[in-house]
Amino acid sequence: MERLKIVVHGALGKMGQEVLRAICQEPELEAVAGVDIKAESTELPLPDSSRWIPLSTDLESTLGNYHADVLVDFTVAKATMPAVRTAVSNYVRPVIGTTGLSDADLDEIKSLCEKQGIGAVVAPNFSVAAVVMIHLSKMAAGFFDCAEIIEMHHEQKADAPSGTALTTAREMIKSRGKAFLHAPATSETIPRSRGGELEGIALHSVRLPGMLAHQEVILGAPGQTLKIRLDQINREAFMPGVILAIKKVVELKEAVFGLDKILGL
Repeated sequence: MERLKIVVHGALGKMGQEVLRAICQEPELEAVAGVDIKAESTELPLPDSSRWIPLSTDLESTLGNYHADVLVDFTVAKATMPAVRTAVSNYVRPVIGTTGLSDADLDEIKSLCEKQGIGAVVAPNFSVAAVVMIHLSKMAAGFFDCAEIIEMHHEQKADAPSGTALTTAREMIKSRGKAFLHAPATSETIPRSRGGELEGIALHSVRLPGMLAHQEVILGAPGQTLKIRLDQINREAFMPGVILAIKKVVELKEAVFGLDKILGL
């Protein structure tokens, strides 16, 4: 069986390196090249030291030169959309873990894939535990009137609130069928001390060194609260989901949003 050829966009980043490491452990997959805006050399050693792969700042030529099947993107939102347009126009299927994409961006990804008849997987979080956390939060949403989400990440995370927190809130609201009840402060000594708000759900973002990715969903009712917590302590947590998406995306004929769709939740 011929291996799937993978190009990693953001190959020099922490997530890019973790993706390359995971691909090295999969006999059905082959990392054929890396692309990164910070590339200063033309080659990149794989994390398992098995070999070197080409490295470039030019995504379009890389996709064509190495006949990629899948593009894995862990970069920033402003770099992701040009990469998606380039990949899909070359019939290369994107697997996107970058967060901060707008609804308009997601609509464009869907439209581009429909036009070319190929699949894409876009997920704010590739952790299986995160997907289950969102699923449990959706199940609980119909039983509580009040909810808040606290998401905690490392200090270098650019977007706030996180894509996972936004997805959790939106799925809870959809499951509930109406907005939650929000308890605003009658007096705020510091503006926005109650955090942001999405249809009654208060969202709070913490950015600190020593953290990777964590989230707590708190639902409240008279005399009781329910907490659903996710802790991701290293980037290895995301890799089973990324590998599953890479293998699945070549079978798809449309864009899929969320790892839950692949897991059947």
